[in-house]
Amino acid sequence: MTQDDNLIIDGHAYSSRLLVGTGKYKDFEETQKAIEASGAEIVTVAIRRTNIGQEKGEKNLLDYIPPDKYTLLPNTAGCYDADSAVRTCRLARELLDGHDLVKLEVLGDQKTLFPDIPATLVAAETLVKDGFKVMVYTTDDPIMAKRLEELGCIAVMPLAAPIGSGLGIRNPYNIRTIIENASVPILVDAGVGTASDAAIAMELGCDGVLMNTAIAEAKDPILMASAMKKGIEAGREAFRAGRMPRRAYASASSPIDGAFF
Repeated sequence: MTQDDNLIIDGHAYSSRLLVGTGKYKDFEETQKAIEASGAEIVTVAIRRTNIGQEKGEKNLLDYIPPDKYTLLPNTAGCYDADSAVRTCRLARELLDGHDLVKLEVLGDQKTLFPDIPATLVAAETLVKDGFKVMVYTTDDPIMAKRLEELGCIAVMPLAAPIGSGLGIRNPYNIRTIIENASVPILVDAGVGTASDAAIAMELGCDGVLMNTAIAEAKDPILMASAMKKGIEAGREAFRAGRMPRRAYASASSPIDGAFF
């Protein structure tokens, strides 16, 4: 990315538009190597599942992903009601010395991991009032995306497909509609499977993509992290360049208009 095309989150500029998670790796060492290969600067951490200091005597993720090198994005993965999500964010703020940037997700179903939208709205409103900077996971519903923005969320993160499915962008029309109506960053969250999916999200005009499983469950996570970095960059450049129009028929690369015979 060029310096004039940074991702702006909460007033901070990031050169990478790829955000990555820290779950599902075989160990913290692999996590560290994959994140380095991805070039990501924002790293999300599931507070209910990862030790960042709450479990004394156990390995601490922060020894591998230091807060002075990365922007940590605590998330509420595993929360199925608004109260537990709010408590988790408050715990993260305590553990991270007042850190107020969080990723909110309130799940509604253990099989699909789709968000519980009514509970998400309640939690988002509470957290915003409590001074948190909320990046929120939601469905690809344009109306709900706008409602969450109006509540004060600083970024809206619609799913591309169910979490961990790797199915790619299932509804590009809805994602594009969300982008067109937004005045906050829109980042695809969940469903990306490979680098071409990430590129498509960026070509649609997304401000960024957050992923975890697509990298962590690849046969070679470090190599896939590098591929995702390139996919994000290529998709963003293509979006900025503006693709050629689609046509029903051929259009010669060397037109004969004005040619000398």
